[in-house]
Amino acid sequence: MKKASHTRPQAPAPRPTADSRSPLPGFQYARSQFEELVDLALSHAKQLGAADAAAEVSEGAGLSVSVRKGELENVERNRDKSLGVTVYLGSKRGNASTSDFSPTAIRQTVQAAYDIARFTAEDPMAGLPDAADVAEHQPDLDLFYPWAIDSTQALQVALACEAAAFATSRKIANSEGAGVSAQQSHFFTAHMRGGERGKPGIFSGGYASSRHSLSVAPIAGKGAHMERDAWYSSMRDPRDLASPDSIGRYAAERALARLNGRKIATTQCPVLFECTLAAGLLGAYVQATSGGALYRHTTFLPDSLGQRVMARHLDIDEDPHIPKGKGSSPFDDEGVRTDKRRVLDAGRVQGYFLGSYSARKLGMRTTGNAGGSHNLTLTSRHTRPGDDLRAMLKKLGRGLFVTELMGQGVNYVTGDYSRGASGYWVENGEIAYPVHEITIAGNLKDMFQGIEAVGADTYNFGAKTVGSVLVNRMKVAGS
Repeated sequence: MKKASHTRPQAPAPRPTADSRSPLPGFQYARSQFEELVDLALSHAKQLGAADAAAEVSEGAGLSVSVRKGELENVERNRDKSLGVTVYLGSKRGNASTSDFSPTAIRQTVQAAYDIARFTAEDPMAGLPDAADVAEHQPDLDLFYPWAIDSTQALQVALACEAAAFATSRKIANSEGAGVSAQQSHFFTAHMRGGERGKPGIFSGGYASSRHSLSVAPIAGKGAHMERDAWYSSMRDPRDLASPDSIGRYAAERALARLNGRKIATTQCPVLFECTLAAGLLGAYVQATSGGALYRHTTFLPDSLGQRVMARHLDIDEDPHIPKGKGSSPFDDEGVRTDKRRVLDAGRVQGYFLGSYSARKLGMRTTGNAGGSHNLTLTSRHTRPGDDLRAMLKKLGRGLFVTELMGQGVNYVTGDYSRGASGYWVENGEIAYPVHEITIAGNLKDMFQGIEAVGADTYNFGAKTVGSVLVNRMKVAGS
């Protein structure tokens, strides 16, 4: 199967800038208006007697169009706005929000947050991020590309994508539909510390971002022998999306390849996770080394800093400042600066994923990860440029190539892993036949240590990028 190709962008159009008093394309509010709303909220918090507070205002807008079997199914437009306020009274914290931007509603929201803080329990770890951690510089990471597409145009794109899937083979007889989504948002947030604002160590900032996607889910076969698969493309810049034809064709090829699946006998064997699924293994690692799980002792990797938890040839890097990156951000959700770092080196944990609160609970310093990780990449020092999927199947030799996982059978406290799966049985490094109705099981601690190879067939899934991953041995429950 040849993966969906990307369209060639035309000459770039001038990017909208966020320093005007006029709203950016697709929005109702300008950055200057957001600043005024935040100023009102923080000023009222100070009047009530709060020395520390934070306020954030945001707006989002988008269009989603879906089709099925050549007919329009849904057209949805979304527009939302919100203002949230957090008030600190010593070590007490209160939070409230509103979608009403009138001065009266904002003052009432601040009053509500203040009242909640008055009557909530003391929490010594609560508070604004430390002044030394606040982002002073906020680079433009090229995250905002509004898509000037209307519902009629989006309909034509979705129809073309689904039509390409149907045109691939007569065996594509049905579809769960195709969809186009164009989404954008912007926000501004600011802190008040000691009753002051706008000084070094006191955060303020915001930016606009976009995320667009195109997807299709064709069904191959008939009756009791139908198989479904899907494919999609998601980018900040619509010009970077794969073409509708290539997405439809590749999704159809995936569905066709699953026809005539078999059951296999229960066994133990190596398992190759397709790159689209390998991002889930990286996500499990992030979950296990995140502050909330660590201070609550709900992780299978407690006290792992400095410990080797993965195979020696593996590294994980985090880079929040990749232009157009889906996990890029100049600062985290608390206004803490983000930095490029290596979080796993030769299988050894170099850093956790912490916000200010969890860092204080652990007696550590924030890593700028309030709100999650930023552009993680899992790599192997053994990977060569030619280690595509075909080469990874050769390394697998005889075993299971997994292309779909079902269920949520992951225990993050113990590391036990059990998921429904389907994919292909591989013999002598070649796909022999599709398999279904199986379960793969193991323990994430053993799976991490048992990663033998990572492919060069990298795939970006949100904020995570990884190639196919070969695990040396897992239990496969079949018939």
